Amino acid sequence: MKVEIIGTGCPKCRALTGNVEKAIAELGLDARIEKVEKIADIARMGVMMTPGLAVDGVVVASGHVLPVPEIRELLQAHQASNV
Repeated sequence: MKVEIIGTGCPKCRALTGNVEKAIAELGLDARIEKVEKIADIARMGVMMTPGLAVDGVVVASGHVLPVPEIRELLQAHQASNV
C-alpha cells in the first residue's frame, strides 16, 4: 500500500505525516509513505487545499489534518476493498 502526504511541508503536513505513521503502526500495515511536495504534482492530483492524503493514488482527504482514528478507518476500508 502506498500512502501519499500531499503538501509543501508546512506544519499541518508534518502533523498529518505523524498521524499517518501512527495509524500505520497501530494497524501493523505494510505501507510506504511518500511525500508529494512539488506544486505541479499537487495540482496534478487535484488537491487545492493542503494537506492532502492519497492511498494507492486515490485522494481520500484534503484541506485538514485527519486524526489517527479516521486515518485508521480509511486505511482499513481501503485494505478491505482490495482483498
